Amino acid sequence: MAQSLSTVRTPTTPARKSNHGGLSPWRENLVKQMILDDLGETLEIARLAEACALSRSHFSRAFKCSTGQSPQAWIRAQRIVRAKRLMQTTDLTLTQISLECGFCDQAHFCHIFTHSEGISPFAWRSRVLRMQPQVRAPG
Repeated sequence: MAQSLSTVRTPTTPARKSNHGGLSPWRENLVKQMILDDLGETLEIARLAEACALSRSHFSRAFKCSTGQSPQAWIRAQRIVRAKRLMQTTDLTLTQISLECGFCDQAHFCHIFTHSEGISPFAWRSRVLRMQPQVRAPG
């Protein structure tokens, strides 16, 4: 008794992703804003967990369930995003940028950036600046 393909029903709306075990939206927004506000500082997972009234381990699991990344990985990614923006829009040195973005030193910043982007920060900045249109003074 094989079932005919014409009787198989498919849902008309996509299944909603379950947030079972993840952070509630208000907790996720709170923690992400805390991270972004203090990105240049040392961020302790215990403090983020406390702000959500969760244990450190429960917070870490829930954060990963909600974002797909551990808190540390999400923080690193946001630091790279900020570093790229600073490299594009300021004349700060890579050392200054690394400290502004919360890396302990330029060597650590270069290691994390290169691992993430596949290119050193200096080479990335040079490439991006070459691609930007040059503004010429009227003359």
